[in-house]
Amino acid sequence: MPSARLVALTSHQLGLRLPEALELYVTAMGYPPGTAQQRAPMWVGHMSRPGWRCVAALDDEDRMLGISYGYVGAPKQWWHEQVHKGLATALPPPAVRLWLEDYFELTELHVRPMAQGRGLGEALLRGLLAEPAPAGRVLLSTPEGPSRAWRLYLRMGFHELLRNYRFSGDPRRFAVLGRELPL
Repeated sequence: MPSARLVALTSHQLGLRLPEALELYVTAMGYPPGTAQQRAPMWVGHMSRPGWRCVAALDDEDRMLGISYGYVGAPKQWWHEQVHKGLATALPPPAVRLWLEDYFELTELHVRPMAQGRGLGEALLRGLLAEPAPAGRVLLSTPEGPSRAWRLYLRMGFHELLRNYRFSGDPRRFAVLGRELPL
């Protein structure tokens, strides 16, 4: 496998590489063709959110092997509202407030299948959440089931907050995981 280097990308830099990043995302997630065009406006919208950060893994020829990004979560954002609804069924109100009052939403973290299993996911996670910590906690959602991502998050100290949750518009089951920052 080619070597990889981590680089922080500005929203402008990711915008220039958005087709490549979305192709990586679709490939890593096994999504059907057309998903990239559907997700592009969402990714562009995320880039303007407070606290947005992005880290990519690039090979020696500047090809993207991995991508991670997120931002500070807040009420009235779609994911925040969905997670609030789910957590309210699983945790007491004070715990829901605690998790959702000061958090960084790890929105995307993907590694090309041919580059998986070599530590890039952990490197991307550490790079994205490096000091200074973007918030007091980090939250994410990941599809249920055994996967490299699931094992990575548990190894990195994430806790299960919600299991078998269905986001509106998606038939798959997800888990919501969280942990205190810094890593």
